[in-house]
Amino acid sequence: MTTTATPRPPALDAERADLLAALATARASLTATTRGLSDEQAGVRPTVGALCLGGLIKHVASVEEAWTAFVTEGPSAMRHDLPDGVTWADLAAGTAREVPQWAIDHRNDFRMLPGDTLDGILARYGRVAARSEEIVASVPDLSAAHPLPEAPWHEPGAVRSVRGVLAHLIAETAQHAGHADILREALDGQTST
Repeated sequence: MTTTATPRPPALDAERADLLAALATARASLTATTRGLSDEQAGVRPTVGALCLGGLIKHVASVEEAWTAFVTEGPSAMRHDLPDGVTWADLAAGTAREVPQWAIDHRNDFRMLPGDTLDGILARYGRVAARSEEIVASVPDLSAAHPLPEAPWHEPGAVRSVRGVLAHLIAETAQHAGHADILREALDGQTST
């Protein structure tokens, strides 16, 4: 009888382990704000803005998924093309004659849509997180970089390394965890801690 060993993932170097641990901590802070909530509560917008807890988690999952795709595919993974005749100014002013699908998807990421459940949103975020960790573990060099796609929020000609992507994801997730704490406290007086 022949047996084969299951290959083990390579051990992470200290820098990757530290960056992934920081990202995991930020994720845990964000998701903790939803503990004990129903789907309906996760969709409530307790402030004058459009933010809800379920939507914040959907948004952060989508952002993380896009940035880790950028790590493996480069700028083509994060294209922000505009329809013919539509400018960034039109889009920002809400006067665009046609709104690109990526902008509609981005807006919908901040909302609980019909059919969305908190369990489903959290499960997707878990899958995105697991995939991000696989990608970070497999990239040969955290200094590897791609040019950023053209968009008004990116400096022309700028590049971002894998390390920079991780730093961005940590900051973005932590920032939204703070937003989520405020939303949860406004909703029912609870916080993630």
